[in-house]
Amino acid sequence: MSSIGTTYQEDAAIQKKRWIILIVLNLFTFMSTLDGSIVNIALPVLVKELNLPVAQVEWVTTGYLMAICSIILFFGKLGDMAGKIRIFKIGTIIFIIGSLLCGLSGNLPFLIISRVVQAIGASMTMANSQGIVTDIFPANERGKALGLIGTFVSLGSIAGPSLGGIIVSTLGWEYIFWVNVPIGLIAIALGWKVLPKDLIHVKSKIDAPGSLLFAVFIVTLFAGLLLGQQLGYSDGRIVTALIVAAAAFLAFIIVELKRPQPLLQLSLFKNPLFSLSILCAFLVFVANFCFNIIAPFYAQNMLNLSPFYAGFLLMLFPIAMVIVAPLSGALSDRIGSESLTFAGLLVMVVAQIGLARLHEGSSVVLVGLWIAMLGIGSGLFQSPNNSLIMSKVPRTQLGSAGSVNSLVRNVGMVVGITVATTILFNVMSSKVGYRVNDLIPGRPEIFLSGMHVVFMTSSAICLVSAVLTGWRLVTARRGKRAQAEA
Repeated sequence: MSSIGTTYQEDAAIQKKRWIILIVLNLFTFMSTLDGSIVNIALPVLVKELNLPVAQVEWVTTGYLMAICSIILFFGKLGDMAGKIRIFKIGTIIFIIGSLLCGLSGNLPFLIISRVVQAIGASMTMANSQGIVTDIFPANERGKALGLIGTFVSLGSIAGPSLGGIIVSTLGWEYIFWVNVPIGLIAIALGWKVLPKDLIHVKSKIDAPGSLLFAVFIVTLFAGLLLGQQLGYSDGRIVTALIVAAAAFLAFIIVELKRPQPLLQLSLFKNPLFSLSILCAFLVFVANFCFNIIAPFYAQNMLNLSPFYAGFLLMLFPIAMVIVAPLSGALSDRIGSESLTFAGLLVMVVAQIGLARLHEGSSVVLVGLWIAMLGIGSGLFQSPNNSLIMSKVPRTQLGSAGSVNSLVRNVGMVVGITVATTILFNVMSSKVGYRVNDLIPGRPEIFLSGMHVVFMTSSAICLVSAVLTGWRLVTARRGKRAQAEA
């Protein structure tokens, strides 16, 4: 490792600007995670305007998330070598260019390519933002700063459908991408003024075999899962893709265990509480993205709400979350994180069961109640769980832990979309007696039957996470009791 001059913590000028630096980081954190979900509300509009089935338009969302998952670990490693701030700055420019191109897209292939460009920039910022915070903030403020990034991550991930609905109905679908341009340019201008030069560069080599194997694993796995909805999972090409994914993942693990400077620090997972917290975070993002992909179609096609009013209805989730998350984070410092994460998951289980009981004539007030309850549960869970994840690793591995957390979050989003749409179309197909990969006009009961199974599945996922968190809570209390007795 090489460094020049003083550390960031010892530089008084940088310390004066540290909270402004955090604002810049959070702006791009919010936008890059927002763009993983903001397209969901526009999918029904894109289906009509581009005259394409839902299963194809879904690639606008999943292509973005797949690209991020494939390369985020690579850019985390590159940030350590070339400078985290330098890579972050380059990422902000690429993200803005991608956002501009998305709005100019006139067809699905160009839109998907533009989304991949956007994803490259997003992954460069996501992979390095938590590492920058770790470098700049002193130890007594680091947890608070990392917690704020976690809150913006969760808020950006969940706020997409609601904000997107308002933008789509007032300005058009192109502006869900173009809105990033002015905000991003302001953040870039501010960032160029306040972000310092990189002081630390790690002398290392790019793990090319690991990077390639991981990208092959992600692309073949999710391409196989998503295309399986259209072609059927017995199709030879789909089976081949899934076998390649399994082989690539196994080879990746073997390579990473042997390399002295691996792409992924597998030693992080030796801590069982870290692994459990990461698993719970993954399961919650799977469950939340089951909601995110299904709810816009329910609000617009079953309740007959315009994208504008559907957006306001779905806004209850992030509003409830943004109110509860800071309170939950502050409360976790007093009573511990384990009990709050457990309580949050139980609330989410109840809310998902409530959503599973909705039908075509459900009251908008009742729908809003369940959505708000889901937001409250997520708010109770996210901040304390992020705190648990970052507290279970040594300071020297905070950057790696942050990259793993970002990766798991994005993989959870893709898995959530895949689980929800696979279940939806399979249930719909079994009801009508032929393969379905789109909504059936005039048959709302077919969609509702699939939606009910999706939400019962997501409630079961939350329940599994609650059981694991309950075990973590009991273990933590036993540990404290043993310490007190000793």
